[in-house]
Amino acid sequence: MRIYTRLFSLISLSAFLIGVSGCSQRISALNDTIKLAFIGDDDITLSAEQVKANPYASVYVKIEDTPQAFVVLAFAEPKVTLSPTKQNPDALELKWLSADKGMLVTVNGRLVKTHNLLAGNLSAVESDEPDPLLLGLHLSNTPKTWIRTLDWQPGYHYGYKATSEFKLIADEKILINGLPTQALHFSENVSVEALNIKYQNEFWLDPENGTVLKSRQKIAPNLPFIDITLLKPFAA
Repeated sequence: MRIYTRLFSLISLSAFLIGVSGCSQRISALNDTIKLAFIGDDDITLSAEQVKANPYASVYVKIEDTPQAFVVLAFAEPKVTLSPTKQNPDALELKWLSADKGMLVTVNGRLVKTHNLLAGNLSAVESDEPDPLLLGLHLSNTPKTWIRTLDWQPGYHYGYKATSEFKLIADEKILINGLPTQALHFSENVSVEALNIKYQNEFWLDPENGTVLKSRQKIAPNLPFIDITLLKPFAA
């Protein structure tokens, strides 16, 4: 039995949204959108017209052998770090909600937090250095190494140092909404020395502005990979 099968099962989101948002009209519209998207256990695939017609930013999400899910953006908020002097106004946290109240939080495509995932959750990503993805990994002067600390559960995994090295793999075409899209494919080799764990994340970037169009990232060092494909970007 696959332990993630019901990760995006159809459970009402209304009560949760009422607790965090005062806009009843948005709650109703968002809940209707989620109900439409999450019926069934097969991969969800929407047409380009359906994605465009939906009023919310959206992504496809797939965790290992689970069905592909269509997930919509619920909130966009400035990222708050542990050091107020190091706030970055460009570091906008996008919070994507599933039908069973699971949440993915990303900053320019980087997974920085999750909630209510059955396999476990990424609690925090902290660094004294800006993420190269946020700086623009497509730029030649952007650092290609990064050090941060990771917190995750289950268990008491706090403050584990992760070191990354980024490498340009190729200029590729990928399918987004069924359309061939030019992208820069970067690998991120991650090492968590304290646990003797190494793994590789993958990112496909817009060559013009560095936006992450698609990614394959580990939720945390001993948790599954998650695939995220950007369908409709957030527009502030």
